[in-house]
Amino acid sequence: MKKWMCLLVALSMVLGSAACGGAPDAPATTRAQTQETTAAAPAEAATEAAEDKIQLTLGIYPESTNEAMIAAYDVYMANYAKRRPDVNVIPAHYFYALETIVPLAESGSLPVIFEPWYTEPQKLIRAGYVRPVTELLKERGWDEQINPSIRDLLSADGEIYGVPRDAYALGLQINMELFEEAGLVEDGVPLYPKTWDELAETGKQIKEATGSAGLCLLAMDNAGGWHWTNIAWAFGAHPLSIDNGDGTFTANLNTPEAIEAMEYISALKWEHDILTADPLTENWGTGFTQLGVSNAAMYIGANDAVDQPTVVNGLPLEDFALVPLPAGPGGQYSLNGGTVYMFAANATDEQVDAALDFMISIGRAPEIGPELIEGLTEDARGRKENGAPVLRRFPAWVGSAYANTEAAAISPFLNVDMRLYQDYFDKVAEPGNLRLEEQGLTQEMYAEITKVLQAVLSDENADIPALLEAANHNYQIMLNDAGIGK
Repeated sequence: MKKWMCLLVALSMVLGSAACGGAPDAPATTRAQTQETTAAAPAEAATEAAEDKIQLTLGIYPESTNEAMIAAYDVYMANYAKRRPDVNVIPAHYFYALETIVPLAESGSLPVIFEPWYTEPQKLIRAGYVRPVTELLKERGWDEQINPSIRDLLSADGEIYGVPRDAYALGLQINMELFEEAGLVEDGVPLYPKTWDELAETGKQIKEATGSAGLCLLAMDNAGGWHWTNIAWAFGAHPLSIDNGDGTFTANLNTPEAIEAMEYISALKWEHDILTADPLTENWGTGFTQLGVSNAAMYIGANDAVDQPTVVNGLPLEDFALVPLPAGPGGQYSLNGGTVYMFAANATDEQVDAALDFMISIGRAPEIGPELIEGLTEDARGRKENGAPVLRRFPAWVGSAYANTEAAAISPFLNVDMRLYQDYFDKVAEPGNLRLEEQGLTQEMYAEITKVLQAVLSDENADIPALLEAANHNYQIMLNDAGIGK
């Protein structure tokens, strides 16, 4: 019951994916269908499979609407069947959400492998919903190849509980067409804002010239708190969740720097008037839509979501750019998050080993060989065919061999002017630029901040210090109730 309560502390909140990578939570109907599929499909498929085969329920299998990725998985699974004929792979797509992780884990129905965001591993480890895989990783030499900061997120008491799928760093996504109309493009490169003050001025120039919003700011779900965290860091508000070094955390949302960051948000709405018509209705998905259909010129987004404004929302590749986030009085930072692979607590060594081999087949493992090259190649080919920018991944695995292999595999499919991206990649490579998401109960913290954003963007005279004091109080209670507050 204790581990149930640790995760249920936030079930009354509307969750957004802010970490992950950054997609919003699935609609209720989708979550229900996903849960049913995850629970039922393995039982049906296992009945038909040979009894002596290892049953690998694949929570990372693409959702049914993603036809292009399913086609890629057809190739992956055919190759995997040759490598591991002793394994029966059971597609069991699972979109991670707190509403479903608790009942699935408690009933022992989680897929063998699934993919939560960077904010979730410690929570799942504390609850006992995932198993350690340290020895299996050591046998392969993978334990030393995980990016150290990501390995720390996945570790507790000397054990490693997962491996990285990918990583991202937030930047500023730009609609080049609107920048061009506003006279903010020179030699094919956008004259993007270098500071948050400049962003306000740039936004005003764009709105005056085009009638479109300068910036799409989110204030509908957890993604609002996620984005605000990065802005707050630039104003010097860090940490927002104090790590006491003993497994406990103290809320720190009401500092003068945090207040200044929230006042800046208020000014974007009430003084500069550069936001979309109703930020309270903007979420992760609508932000990309506003950018893609030229209703907004700028949006905070990452390298792992460049297909959203382009492929999904129709923005031509030549009209899209990704540049560094602006600097503030407290510095310039990019929030570093992503998605990890974790393994159900009741998964056997054989099942986890089979899942790790499957990672090789899809090009998500650090082993250099034909399967990695084919996985990377298929991914790049699919992106180019779908009209998505083909870019190198953010490094979740360390070592030049992997990076060089990836560069060689994707080079035939490169389809963008790298001048529209290079400043972003240069900035996030600078020491000290990247910051991992705040620890504690991160998604719950984001939800509390989003409440403040909603109040500030609804009322020009909102009492920001009082609102952040209330958010800080509420967040501390959640930490206390989860047994990790101090």
